[in-house]
Amino acid sequence: MEYLFLGLGWMLFYSSHTFLAMLNIKRKIRSQLKGLYKWYRLSYSLFSTLFFFALFLYAGSIPRIWLFGSGPVSTYLGFMLATFGTIISVKSMRNVSARRFIGLRPKDDLSETEPLVTEGWYGYMRHPLYAGLILIFIGYFLYAPNLSSLIHLSALLLYLPVGIYYEEKKLLEIHGNRYAAYQKEIPAIIPRIKK
Repeated sequence: MEYLFLGLGWMLFYSSHTFLAMLNIKRKIRSQLKGLYKWYRLSYSLFSTLFFFALFLYAGSIPRIWLFGSGPVSTYLGFMLATFGTIISVKSMRNVSARRFIGLRPKDDLSETEPLVTEGWYGYMRHPLYAGLILIFIGYFLYAPNLSSLIHLSALLLYLPVGIYYEEKKLLEIHGNRYAAYQKEIPAIIPRIKK
């Protein structure tokens, strides 16, 4: 039963994450909050971060069901993939203002949009943060191959097509033809090997 709650928790996390980032929802929230809307991004980031860590704390509190034994090879591979995923995530943020991304620089993000980033890791894939998260979660699963880590990974993989769809819908509305051209040229998560 605990694992069912964990899976439902991830479904709620990802659906709230997508719902609260949709442009039409943000516009409705802005009309209600008026001048306080500039703090929405920070509130959203805090809510998401707390929810994310609460899911991992909950997963750590339930009895573990091991799927296979963790050995030196799976541990090494897990660390390697998680490290590479972390590097991708951190380096992909170099071209993005972390303060704006988190909401530490209060603003009305519906009026003032960020420029479209197509350099660095974004020159190879449109969603390097998602690619980094996939590697981190796979690495975590190999390091701790239990049912909880499999649920973490499965929930992420099930969410990504939905999350990417809604994020790209929003980016097309914001950046128009420029994003459409970028979308045709650059793959979503798995980079192409250039000849």
